[in-house]
Amino acid sequence: MNQIKAIGVARRADDNRLRNPNERAILSLLQRNGAMPGSDLARQTGLSAQTISVILRKLKSDGLTRQGKPVRGKVGKPSIPITLNPLGALSVGCKLGRRSCDLIVLDFCGKTLFKRNLTYDIAIPQTVFAFLEASYADALEELGAKAAERLCGFGIAAPFEIWKWGASDGNTPDEFLSWKDLSFEREIARFTDLPVFMLNDATSACWAEQVYGRGREFNDYAYFFVSTFIGGGIVLNQSVYEGSRGNAGSFAPLRVGDRAGRTQQLLDVASVHVLETALAKAGKDYRDLWKQPQDWSGFEEEVSDWIDAAAHAIAQACMSACAVIDFEAVIIDGALPEDVRHRLVEAVREKLPNEDSRGLLVPDVAEGVIGGEARAIGAACDPIYSQFFTTTHLV
Repeated sequence: MNQIKAIGVARRADDNRLRNPNERAILSLLQRNGAMPGSDLARQTGLSAQTISVILRKLKSDGLTRQGKPVRGKVGKPSIPITLNPLGALSVGCKLGRRSCDLIVLDFCGKTLFKRNLTYDIAIPQTVFAFLEASYADALEELGAKAAERLCGFGIAAPFEIWKWGASDGNTPDEFLSWKDLSFEREIARFTDLPVFMLNDATSACWAEQVYGRGREFNDYAYFFVSTFIGGGIVLNQSVYEGSRGNAGSFAPLRVGDRAGRTQQLLDVASVHVLETALAKAGKDYRDLWKQPQDWSGFEEEVSDWIDAAAHAIAQACMSACAVIDFEAVIIDGALPEDVRHRLVEAVREKLPNEDSRGLLVPDVAEGVIGGEARAIGAACDPIYSQFFTTTHLV
């Protein structure tokens, strides 16, 4: 499975939904700031009022923006706010996880219009693609023909080299290992001609936090997403940095010390699969961790111990990340119940000052707000951003 982005936009090179830089800049400002009058758009882009007027007419004609009610001031003509049209562009997002698969449809403003979920013990390709095909068909029917015409792409968030992460007990089915020889683009093309966009799953979650969560509060930050396996992402100058091979911010292999002083990879301490193992040893069903809505209150003893160990490891990883890039903050989110996420973040905050910070600046620690759907939301963001917005920071 190729983890590098497969940009299928070339198939729509003559589509008027591929925007020029000035149009992208305007759409990005509207996405980031909400309703804005043309005068503010002109000031922030540096474009003339006449150019802004021409572009806004085109964007409205293409169905991407709409006008609000005029706002009358004390002098001069009334100001007309411009907003994004939520149905201007829609996108499909899929999260492939070790324990579940999600398919959503996101509108132009980030609202989820459709959602389906499948849970399993291990991800088998035939099962996953059958679910995606059936869910996509349901989405088209529920959206209706007119809205479906606005779909601009199919985003996939998947773990890097998923075939290397088999069953924790070593009994990995051969069907799971076949992920190595599969092409998402080819499999998705069996039931849709939408262009396919690939993202690492944790980077995808980082995208969601940056666009719809707390990412806007910081210029540069490291992002940790805790799920079956922990992963991460990097934001520089308010833009998600994916790396030349799409695997930037892969914090899981960072070496950390456990409470006994032994060093191991971060993923072997701060991942939910560690909690799963503890529950199995206690004779409890770890699959209850993933039932929706999530409620881990019945596993308090194991959860408390896991939080303490995971926070100790994440605090070390935060300082290691800051030794490479001077991050002002670290954001921590995950496929966790909200109360567990809050406890984990608070524990990291408590432990971080105890880490050796000689030669380093200790980052702020912030709690993410997107949660378990972050990877699917980020996957759906990718086609929209690639075709309509700019990924560079706008004031």
